[in-house]
Amino acid sequence: MASRVRGFGTSIFSEMSALALEHGAINLSQGFPDFAAPEFVKQAAIDAIHADFNQYAPAPGLQEFRRAIAATYARDYGLEADPLTEVTVASGATEAIFSAIMALVDPGDEVIVFEPTYDAYVPDIIMAGGSPRFVTLCPPMSGTDRWTFNKDDLRAAFTDRTRAIVINTPHNPTGKVFTGGELGLIAELCCEHDAIAITDEVYDRLVFERHHIPIATLPGMWERTVTINSTGKTFSTTGWKIGYALAAAPLSEAVRRAHQWVTFATATPFQQAMAEALEKAPQIGYYEALREFYAERRSLLIEILRSAGMSAIAPEGTYFAMADVRPWGFADDVSFCRHLTVEVGVAAIPPSAFYVEPNIAPLMARFCFAKQLSTLHAAAERLRRYRRISTLPGCGLD
Repeated sequence: MASRVRGFGTSIFSEMSALALEHGAINLSQGFPDFAAPEFVKQAAIDAIHADFNQYAPAPGLQEFRRAIAATYARDYGLEADPLTEVTVASGATEAIFSAIMALVDPGDEVIVFEPTYDAYVPDIIMAGGSPRFVTLCPPMSGTDRWTFNKDDLRAAFTDRTRAIVINTPHNPTGKVFTGGELGLIAELCCEHDAIAITDEVYDRLVFERHHIPIATLPGMWERTVTINSTGKTFSTTGWKIGYALAAAPLSEAVRRAHQWVTFATATPFQQAMAEALEKAPQIGYYEALREFYAERRSLLIEILRSAGMSAIAPEGTYFAMADVRPWGFADDVSFCRHLTVEVGVAAIPPSAFYVEPNIAPLMARFCFAKQLSTLHAAAERLRRYRRISTLPGCGLD
């Protein structure tokens, strides 16, 4: 085993999903929908297969799909990208992030990440030979009503070795949506230190009270930003693995040089289907309906968690909610999530898996509400039943 991977363990998502399966738990841990993808999206894929879009696509992606991506960003965010030279299709956002980091980070470079951090970022940085530097997000339980970061901590994280910063907004696992002021500070520091922003925006359509702002739209940032997105979360097709990166031509060229040796090309019929989906979605009001669909589930999950004795604040974006589980009396989030999965029959993710030093993680759990209403109601019933049993005399929870 090479040293670059020797320290990597199994993804917490795989671990908790396997535990949920083993114990028949309702899986509110891993972020995938348990409902069908939209019919118009599935039909587009079927039509593409029958139309024989079944051979290799060009390595940068089908031109029709890249044009649809560029048109979407121009229409919705005012971000103009040349589909031929500045849009690159990848096998999911995960591969796009990996290709971007491998293409732009040299051994010895420093890359800033916010923690809790989606678990792929740090391994990618390590495999590129870079060094991660962490800026910790402060949870609502620390006295604010949203996740924040200390501006001085962010400034101190930038050094003369800083090559890039990874930004995830809307943010997994916290549900934070970075504000214009926060992104403005990041942009200012990137320009000052000649750093690149690698921004993961896969939940851009799942924003509730706030608005999503691509940092690439801020002054001075287009030429130093790689914007990464995917269609899996937006169209409930996580298994299709269709992601993409938008960046100025020199950055896109770098990403493509790495991408060609990772997956070379991405599934052709699914690219063709997503080209049609991106074109049709605004015409049928799909994005508005999607937000309403998830807003209902967000409200239900928050109500369920609070009824189960947890403190939960509605996330600003994504389809995840973080809950303060201190009232349950567990010493750490891992033991809580294992207990919840094995004994209660509801699986969640322990956020300490997203910290370089797990002991600094707040005592919380992450729950996914990309589920059928019946799934969430079933989880609520299991929690209610367990709480009734556990609050009997001598049962330890009171």
